[in-house]
Amino acid sequence: MKPGSDYPVAVMDGTCALCCWGARMLHRMDKGGAIRIAAIQSDTGAALMLAHGLDPLGPESWLFIENDHVWRDFDAVIAVGSRSGGLGRVCLLLRCIPRALRNWLCARVARNRYRLFGRADFCTVPDAAFQARLLP
Repeated sequence: MKPGSDYPVAVMDGTCALCCWGARMLHRMDKGGAIRIAAIQSDTGAALMLAHGLDPLGPESWLFIENDHVWRDFDAVIAVGSRSGGLGRVCLLLRCIPRALRNWLCARVARNRYRLFGRADFCTVPDAAFQARLLP
């Protein structure tokens, strides 16, 4: 299966506490379980980052891929929220912020994510349904 064409994929840092929280929220909001999650530390995640011109060793972005369309940064958050519906639509409020400012803010948060939020590992979340979403 080619990620992004057979099913939507969110690619994020698997060791960032903020990304771990985001992955758990994605799991809760995507009631149908369609969206898969790839940690950038996984083979699939690293390959997707490289395929879209991003460095998996120094990630300053995350991706959302669906039907061969790719969103980055806060645009990815908006796309996931919009697709998930319900409470996820709160993410649409990010559209009120001009794109240049959104991208700047996302880069600042990404560069300082460990200092601001700490580290976590979403691969250790014990929920079997959540684990089934993770790509190798």
